[in-house]
Amino acid sequence: MQTLNLDLGDRSYPIYIGQGLLQLPELLTVHVQGKSCVTVSNETIAPLYLDSINTALKAYKQSAVILPDGEAYKNLDTLNQIYTHLLEAKADRKTTLIALGGGVVGDMTGFAAASYQRGVNFIQVPTTLLAMVDSSVGGKTGVNHALGKNMIGAFHQPQAVIIDTNTLSTLADRELSAGIAEVIKYGLIRDLEFLAWLDENMDALLARQPEALSYAIYRSCQHKAEVVASDERESGQRALLNLGHTFGHAIEAAMGYGQWLHGEAVATGMVMAAELSAQMGWLAQADVVYIRQLLERAHLPVDPPTTMTGDDFMRYMSVDKKVLDGSLRLILMKSLGEAIVTADFDADALKRVLRREVKG
Repeated sequence: MQTLNLDLGDRSYPIYIGQGLLQLPELLTVHVQGKSCVTVSNETIAPLYLDSINTALKAYKQSAVILPDGEAYKNLDTLNQIYTHLLEAKADRKTTLIALGGGVVGDMTGFAAASYQRGVNFIQVPTTLLAMVDSSVGGKTGVNHALGKNMIGAFHQPQAVIIDTNTLSTLADRELSAGIAEVIKYGLIRDLEFLAWLDENMDALLARQPEALSYAIYRSCQHKAEVVASDERESGQRALLNLGHTFGHAIEAAMGYGQWLHGEAVATGMVMAAELSAQMGWLAQADVVYIRQLLERAHLPVDPPTTMTGDDFMRYMSVDKKVLDGSLRLILMKSLGEAIVTADFDADALKRVLRREVKG
């Protein structure tokens, strides 16, 4: 087992990474402060791993909320199911919530924890690669709205993140690829050496070789922890972690949540960001081709939906969380391994990218 620490003063917490961690009950119990726990999971994950959580927490009063599976259910109606269960179970301010599942479960559990009785503790137990390397770390929680992704939420840090890499053995290939998109992101924004490693080890990751997966997860979480520790509420460099997300969130919202996986939309969004960066004269066309090919090797889409117009993109991008005082900010690349947040981009160049008038 490897352990990272996300340093936030008195709200710091560990990130445990290793095989078979669900069989180590002490990793959970040391972070439970009260006498009761509520596990939130979904219909896919609960049959696989809920028993392990129940066994680990057998000394506590416990219950579970089983939600429908999918991004389409990441909304206020589904969130209300968690609140109803907590009230019926007479959960109090010392109740600890356990988020057992992917990013949807983690985000909704975290938001429920942030808002139930104005805040209770929760623990992240991510079971998808994307959740392991991104959404489980950093305290962003929330739900989607029909007009925009993750527009309703709160910052609420977990007590711990427990990453059992054995759970990836049951992950669908498409979900694995979606997670790799977020791993590639870290290389593109701040770690050229890691990007080269990913290029060399993509086949190993797709083959689920344990050593390759563990290294990719550890390195990704290390980057996420460093960025969050320096900018918890995204007032500065944390926004860099959203490379491709403004374009990607527009795709998810326009196509209907769940039609494109989050990582798939981000992959295409990163290519669009690279294309705009090249239009700005920052990236060479060879760099854009490199990014496209690396993502394609991970079995990810690199072109936006043919049904989406430039106007569709702008409509959804205009309600992105990075819009300030009516000004759209984008994360672009000055070079491979270096990203910036900027509102100073060529509007005509953006239109060319959105209208697919550029060639990667």
